[in-house]
Amino acid sequence: MPASARETDELELALLRRGLYERSAGSERCGRCHRTPLIGERVYIYDSGSVVCELCRSLQHEVPRYSHIVHTPEFGHTMRITDQRAAA
Repeated sequence: MPASARETDELELALLRRGLYERSAGSERCGRCHRTPLIGERVYIYDSGSVVCELCRSLQHEVPRYSHIVHTPEFGHTMRITDQRAAA
C-alpha cells in the first residue's frame, strides 16, 4: 500500500474518531449502566449530580432532584409555520 493511501486512511480514521468523540460528549449517559437513553425516555438527575435512566431508577435509594425527557438533537431548532392572515 502506498504511503499516501496509508496517510489518507489514518486521516479518515482520526476524523471519524474525533467526530464520534464530539458527538458522544454532548449526549447523556446513565451513570449506573452507561447506556445512552432513548429519545422520549425520562432521565433522572440526583443531588449528587448523577444521571440515571428510567431502567436504573428503581435501583437508586434516594429521591431524584428533577427529571426530563430526552429530546432529539433537532429539538428547539425547528420552525412551525402558522397562518397569520386575518380571518375574512
